[in-house]
Amino acid sequence: MSDDRLVGIVLVSHSAAVAAAVAELAQGLTGGGPHVPVAPAGGTEGGGLGTSSELVVAAAASVDRGAGVAVLTDLGSAVLTVKALLAEGDELPDDTRLVDAPFVEGAVAAVVTAATGADLDAVAAAAAEAYSYRKA
Repeated sequence: MSDDRLVGIVLVSHSAAVAAAVAELAQGLTGGGPHVPVAPAGGTEGGGLGTSSELVVAAAASVDRGAGVAVLTDLGSAVLTVKALLAEGDELPDDTRLVDAPFVEGAVAAVVTAATGADLDAVAAAAAEAYSYRKA
């Protein structure tokens, strides 16, 4: 399957390094399947800690292949940034969805599921199900 109709994934973190590392981890665990479009949107434009609407918008545009964009966030103000962009209605691609999921586990589940060619609903559900992953 080509990547031209896969769900895109945006990872919004307060840290550029964290967003990039989680993107690398998630893509690395797809088992050599189709290349899922994943973009980190971490930190501020100046490289500091925080969130940036501009970086989120650019990341979403870069992964949009017409099958929807799933956005996962790390902390509270990242959530607020994405919610504000969604409320504006014209900044993010159509079918962009904020997914309520744990950041690392949800990102891995989203990317692995997107690599199967699943639709946005299935990708979002897989990411959200990561809340139930037990470690002990």
